[in-house]
Amino acid sequence: MEREEKLEAKFETAKTPAVGQSRVLTNADIESLWGGIDPLFAPDRAVDAVQSVLPQDEYERLFPNRIGSEGWHEFSVHLSHYRIDQTDYYSYANLLAAVAEVANIKYKVEYRQDNSESKRIFRLDKQARTETLIYQAADFYSSSGTTTSIAAIVSQTVDFGSFIKEGSDLQRKRELAAFLANISHETGEGTATSSGDLRAWGLYWNEEIAYRNATGSKYVEENDHFPPVQGKSYHGRGPIQLSWNYNYGLISAIIYGSKDPLLQQPELIVEDGKLGFMTAILFWMTPQSPKPSAHDVMVGNWTPSEANKAKGLTPAGFGITIMIINGNLEGNLDESDRRIARRVAFYREIAAQMGVSIEGEKVNTLGMRPF
Repeated sequence: MEREEKLEAKFETAKTPAVGQSRVLTNADIESLWGGIDPLFAPDRAVDAVQSVLPQDEYERLFPNRIGSEGWHEFSVHLSHYRIDQTDYYSYANLLAAVAEVANIKYKVEYRQDNSESKRIFRLDKQARTETLIYQAADFYSSSGTTTSIAAIVSQTVDFGSFIKEGSDLQRKRELAAFLANISHETGEGTATSSGDLRAWGLYWNEEIAYRNATGSKYVEENDHFPPVQGKSYHGRGPIQLSWNYNYGLISAIIYGSKDPLLQQPELIVEDGKLGFMTAILFWMTPQSPKPSAHDVMVGNWTPSEANKAKGLTPAGFGITIMIINGNLEGNLDESDRRIARRVAFYREIAAQMGVSIEGEKVNTLGMRPF
């Protein structure tokens, strides 16, 4: 769920919280600052939503060769990447545990109406009623050139408990199918023209293949807010193949209230399937201006602006989720491109297995330019 509003607010530097600073809120504070806590998006309700759309036996049939499963061990036992101690990373239990844990978090970004990069980001632990400032642009309080200013800001709030909880029954099923299709493409074995069901080879990997045994720093970029740690690599890990130190830092801050855990130990993502699923769900649910969240696109919360329409970013559907995830490389393409063909093949097969109709949905990116 995303709540957006425009506010006129007075900010004084003396009252500026420090990044990493937390405070316990009253119920009145939560209602005023966060729009309250919706019991429909509580952790147990979020888990129920996933189970109702995709029961465990159906999940097991979808991904029989996921990393660490019995099928994976049988297939991989004689291959160079095989690990006898590999556990079932993408287990159904890990998926549900991740859904429950992220459902306890709300996220809020506030940015200047005339500059979406001048922003600050908060997380709310719903159970502990604790708010933490996790990011603040250096110019958030100085956009007018003064220490005290009255300025319009836009506030967007996301309740991560709304994953698979919004929209019609069809939209919820399509959202889960689209989420699983995209992470299957990122982590799967095989191609759209492979013999047998492509879908069965989704979730085969949990780390970018080219860097599994690499040493040194990869996907590193200088960043004042989320600086890389010397010697650490931020290559693709987990279901969504989280990459780059600034993404590791932001997702870490959303999960832990601190950027440090995943910046200092990015390898944690491949060691813990629950954490891996959490990174993917958070990436899926979090809007990053000018991009909407993939969640909002799939459940009908997003309406393309005139600027979006001018770039061909319409209608809402699976094709738009591709543009959100990798539009710079996969924009304006149909299924003649192997990457688009593979994503779409996963989506069609998973949707069919789930009994979900995707008839009439634009599933490729032909005619679309990046946000």
